[in-house]
Amino acid sequence: MTRARNPQAVQAGGTLNAFEKYLTLWVALCIGAGILLGRFFPGVAQTLDAWSVYNVSIPIAVCLFFMMYPIMVKIDFSQAAQAAKAPKPVLLTLVVNWLIKPFTMVAFAQFFLGWLFAPLLQATELIRGSEVTLANSYIAGCILLGIAPCTAMVLMWGYLSYSNQGHTLVMVAVNSLAMLFLYAPLGKWLLSANNLTVPWQTIVLSVLIYVGLPLAAGIYSRHWIFKHKGEAWFKRRFLHYLSPVAIAALLLTLVLLFAFKGELIVNNPLHILLIAVPLFIQTNFIFGISYVAAQKLGLTYEDAAPAALIGASNHFEVAIATAVMLFGLNSGAALATVVGVLIEVPVMLMLVEFCKKTAFWFPRDPQKATLLDPRCLSAYD
Repeated sequence: MTRARNPQAVQAGGTLNAFEKYLTLWVALCIGAGILLGRFFPGVAQTLDAWSVYNVSIPIAVCLFFMMYPIMVKIDFSQAAQAAKAPKPVLLTLVVNWLIKPFTMVAFAQFFLGWLFAPLLQATELIRGSEVTLANSYIAGCILLGIAPCTAMVLMWGYLSYSNQGHTLVMVAVNSLAMLFLYAPLGKWLLSANNLTVPWQTIVLSVLIYVGLPLAAGIYSRHWIFKHKGEAWFKRRFLHYLSPVAIAALLLTLVLLFAFKGELIVNNPLHILLIAVPLFIQTNFIFGISYVAAQKLGLTYEDAAPAALIGASNHFEVAIATAVMLFGLNSGAALATVVGVLIEVPVMLMLVEFCKKTAFWFPRDPQKATLLDPRCLSAYD
């Protein structure tokens, strides 16, 4: 292992094409386009949103497949096997995601929404025959986000930060299994809801579609191409045409997500701002804890970046589905989970850039990085 020689090398800003260099701008434009689509063409958005199975949107699933597949096919799966033998990053994510993150989310949500902003959120809504203040409803939505660690989009964040995708995949697999066992009891406890309805089908189906299907396709196609076309053709030709697909699918996903929820966002501008405050602070706080802990544990950058990013991001599909099933489609809790989507992508892109700019804080292991293209090779001695 070596330390990065050039603190700026991992940014690779000078060699990015215009599409990659201004990704944040394209994200903002796609979010705006989605909101406008949902606002002015609600019939189109509602029709697309209705195509779902167990609250898993088929259009979103298709987009996420094309987002995940280019990432999965690049993974050298021997690295995933090696990653299982080095458990520090996985253990770090488990501790942060299940022993720290849910409780800090409760603390931030209670402080801001339940106390500081409470005078602005005194209105009530009817949920299952009981009147609940908007403040408590928003807090419930925040909690549902806090107990649903990311199991798909984090692969995109790892891809953009030049992380060890093998280890990222192991983290995703382990946290997906943990969510199956811990989501319900932790949700019941933190929400004090004895009748918490957990969308098991949504959790299982989303993991299978968002992670399992592109993983299987990536393993099979990588093996087939290596066997029939060779590794050189795979790297020079196949990846050249495939690379833009992942980011294009991310942008289309954003258009759809915000088209589906555009009406909610436009009708609640002030409340969205209030909800965004604890979510923004929580995301950065969890990232900071994980990133510092990774440095203290002596992890390489390729393992530290995804370990911090997976804790900071959320599985918004599961959180939204749970909020809708438990509190209703037009509830404050559902709106809070939608705000989670609204701020997550821009904030995660910001954290990805932070990771790349601070890679020199960590030891580097070029053999762990699956994205060793000319843009980041100069980072190694």
